[in-house]
Amino acid sequence: MKRILCICFALIFGGCSTYLGYELKPGEAGLEDVLQTLGKPAMRWQNADGSEQLAFPRGPMGLNTYMVNIGTDGKLQQIENVLTDTYFARIKPGMNKEEVLRILGPAYPAWTVYFERRDELVWEWRYCDTWNATARFNVLFDNSSGTVRSTLRLTEEQRGLCGREGHCGC
Repeated sequence: MKRILCICFALIFGGCSTYLGYELKPGEAGLEDVLQTLGKPAMRWQNADGSEQLAFPRGPMGLNTYMVNIGTDGKLQQIENVLTDTYFARIKPGMNKEEVLRILGPAYPAWTVYFERRDELVWEWRYCDTWNATARFNVLFDNSSGTVRSTLRLTEEQRGLCGREGHCGC
């Protein structure tokens, strides 16, 4: 029985490291290695210098979106979770949707809501906040202009989305 449990844990944790791309080394791994390890990106951008940026969201119930930067040489430059306070702070009023997507990647479509009376479109991402609580980050757009009005962060507990015990946590 112990042997079976050990094998299960090895498979589970081994799968996690592959899923997150921890074995991908900047400067060594190529684009094909990234795609083989992380799968098909949800979004992909070609930069003017020939480098690429790829978005790998791990939602809807996941708490991370990984942005991968591939250099002009086709090698991995950087892989980073962008659902963090550092990246959220980059979202400013007046930014357009494309600028937000380049920073955070796509929001989960079922969590996109339009409020007609306010002419407001809201995109939402699920993440783990600084205090290790599961939270939601919202970008509120003026729908007519397609630009950011404001942002909002609430824990799932504050939103009433936790179980009866009130525990969320990452």
